[in-house]
Amino acid sequence: MRKRWIVTAAGAVAGGLAAYLLKDEDKRQQVKDKARSIQGSFGKSEDMPIEEAGKPELSDLENSKMVEEGSQFGVQYYNELTEKEREILEKSNS
Repeated sequence: MRKRWIVTAAGAVAGGLAAYLLKDEDKRQQVKDKARSIQGSFGKSEDMPIEEAGKPELSDLENSKMVEEGSQFGVQYYNELTEKEREILEKSNS
């Protein structure tokens, strides 16, 4: 019973805060812009080095068979590429 009151009170406070923040047009636009920037940060990254990682093609049966048998070459290759990219980014940012 007590938890229900706490959840209800928290919901009421959140609703009141949202109404207060969204009543002014400038603040409403700021909230929209912030939501879009957060949403964009979770979007797909287009700078991935390997386009089809984990999707063996039918035309490359030898590679598919190697992956099926448990080869870790592709994983190691991807890890090395991402490590090199991370090093390059760290050098450029410093």
